[in-house]
Amino acid sequence: MNITRSSNPVLGDNTFNSLGYAAKGSSVMTIQGTVNKSFVLVALVVLGATYTWKQMVDGNPAMMAFVIGGAIGGFITAIVTVFKKTWSPYTAPLYALLEGLFLGGISAMFNASYPGIVIQAVALTFGTMFALLFAYKSGLIKVTENFRLGVLAATGGIAIAYFISFILSMFGVSIGFMHSNGPVGIIVSLVIVVVAALNLVLDFDFIESGARQGAPKYMEWYASFGLMVTLVWLYLEMLRLLSKLSSRN
Repeated sequence: MNITRSSNPVLGDNTFNSLGYAAKGSSVMTIQGTVNKSFVLVALVVLGATYTWKQMVDGNPAMMAFVIGGAIGGFITAIVTVFKKTWSPYTAPLYALLEGLFLGGISAMFNASYPGIVIQAVALTFGTMFALLFAYKSGLIKVTENFRLGVLAATGGIAIAYFISFILSMFGVSIGFMHSNGPVGIIVSLVIVVVAALNLVLDFDFIESGARQGAPKYMEWYASFGLMVTLVWLYLEMLRLLSKLSSRN
């Protein structure tokens, strides 16, 4: 069976291969069902983010525990979801809520330094998603094997660079070109934003493939979770890029 490949580590090559088809007569994954569940996850992210945002703006020092807890809890929940896909109807909403707590705090901190940056990042993130969805559905962007391999290689390279940067930071070493607001740093952030955005195209294609092949109904939650992982990454990279641009003014 030919399965669409995605560079999203959540929506990997063999996700649907390992599941096969849903039992005859049972509910199967649909695109509309996945869209509906994606809206639920977005709402939960907004709910969590609104809480920590308000508390951070009000100066509640205890909120950092929620922000850090949301980041760690979201990561753990994501790992569990990847290995226990059948749990996704429960773990995907939990992941969204935890990520919301993290994003709300991070967004409040960015907005305190650069007023208005969060609205811009949100608008750009969803604007990019809908623009790429239109391009994908209209055939302007075709998901070929070379396209997939290119995005996969770029995503892997970015992941390795971030990992190296994290390890070096533990020893007080910073990779300047990745974090600076100079021309090179801005170009690097722009490239990462483009790669993150292109992952959305692969996610759309992957979701469509799962619905076409009749994957089990719970995979709507798992696919929505995978899409949410990409959107969170894209939003954070938008924040980084906009903060670099704003700091130059």
